[in-house]
Parts: sequence; structure tokens; C-alpha cells
Amino acid sequence: MKKLVGAVSHHERTIEELREDREYAVALLRVAMESLDNPEERAGGLLALRAVAEAYGGLGAVAAQAGISRESLYRSLSPKGNPTLKTLAAVLKAVGLQLSVVEKQRIDRPQPRKKKVNDYAVA
Repeated sequence: MKKLVGAVSHHERTIEELREDREYAVALLRVAMESLDNPEERAGGLLALRAVAEAYGGLGAVAAQAGISRESLYRSLSPKGNPTLKTLAAVLKAVGLQLSVVEKQRIDRPQPRKKKVNDYAVA
């Protein structure tokens, strides 16, 4: 198969866009962190974190800043990876970000049951 002249892989272009647009990187990681809860989406979330690490210094440099081996970082951020909270926090810190906590959307909350008193609904 011939290689197209001037063609850029999707992965290379994504890394380039992440470098150029910090807000895009942050938005991507927000979605990625949310997906870590869902086993069916976890691989995509880990790969997004890996792409951001590649964009902001490369996996070797990020691993060194995070205080973990490059091989360990590759394994942790692979589709079947299972990074610890310590690893996630260290990688985010190495790329200039941090974990934060936000309230889940109210839709996910169970609604209080209503009781009927004299045919009137009371919360």
C-alpha cells in the first residue's frame, strides 16, 4: 500500500490539536474521567489521558515527572490499564492539571417518594 504524501494519521493530528488547544485537552479529559466509571468506556478514557500525556511532553517525560517508570505508565494508560489514583493524580499534575470533584447531574439522583395525604401529594 502506498503512503499518501502529506497525509497525517488521526492520532498524530489529535496530539497536535491537543498541544495547540489547551481547552480542548481539558474538555477531553473531563469526558475521559467520567468514562472511567463505566467498564465499557474505560479504555477510551485511558487512551484520552494517554494522548494528553503524549501531547504535553511525551510519555517518557510525563512518567519521569510523575515519578513512575515509562513502562508502568504505558501499562496504566493502555486500553486494559487500571491506574491507581496516585498515578492519575501524578500524570495530571505532570501535564499541569489536577483532579476535582463536581456534583453529578441531578437526573442521576433518586427523587423523594411522594406520600398521599387526603388525596393531596406531599413531598
